[in-house]
Amino acid sequence: MKKPFFATASLLGLLPSAALHAAEITRHRGAPESPILTGVTIPPGATWLILSGQVPAPLDPAKPANDPAAYGDTQAQATSIFRKIDAALKAQGFTLGDVVKLTVFLVGDPHLGGKQDFAGFQTAYRQFFGTAEQPNIVARSTVQVAGLANPGFLVEIEATAAKQP
Repeated sequence: MKKPFFATASLLGLLPSAALHAAEITRHRGAPESPILTGVTIPPGATWLILSGQVPAPLDPAKPANDPAAYGDTQAQATSIFRKIDAALKAQGFTLGDVVKLTVFLVGDPHLGGKQDFAGFQTAYRQFFGTAEQPNIVARSTVQVAGLANPGFLVEIEATAAKQP
């Protein structure tokens, strides 16, 4: 007697699914003191969330919207953005601990002779990643750009998150 096709297909369909969910997201560390990862392995079956570039909220809405003083320095802008990323993640059922990759765009700070304020950005980053409350760090690229959509912005950050079902 032949087995019904649908029962066999259904059973076979379950086996790979269970195997796919067994693997976990692996964060590959480089130097132990490094605040960023060398890479991340995301297994099949993980759910991804890719956030568009986030920009800072104004700290002083009375200042012109195209003035960096309306948004603060690099550290203040990055802190604002990480708070926005946190809220956007939570709205989709993710957390900062699920972030696996950041792409960071820094504009040269006029107060630093047009050089990016990497130290200011790094100070903000360390408030949200690699902490006692949220120990995960991420793979990351940080680049200086000539400008962003608003001349008042010194920072824009894209975030990619992933988690197991």
